[in-house]
Amino acid sequence: MIEATIYKALGDPIRLEIVKRLSVTSTSTVGDISTNLGITRQGARKQLQVLVNANVVHLEQCGRQTQVSLNTKTLQIAQSFISQLERKWDNRLEALKNYVEASD
Repeated sequence: MIEATIYKALGDPIRLEIVKRLSVTSTSTVGDISTNLGITRQGARKQLQVLVNANVVHLEQCGRQTQVSLNTKTLQIAQSFISQLERKWDNRLEALKNYVEASD
């Protein structure tokens, strides 16, 4: 199940912060993305590799720097999964509301 891989990758606070930063800038260098994360650049690379393995981000070598960008298609899969759950719960809550109101 691809959603489990995505959510596992996003489950770490540092990786989630990386994704949040990329959602604002769309593309960044590894150096820029690792600034003020509280980890070394090597630590940031390890965290980025987890995101790459989950297909959440892409890395592209541009000269001496590595550009990092979000894979929005993967994030759309995760969002779609949450939306499906949300619709199911909305339907269940609506059915419960109707049942309670009919019982009055």
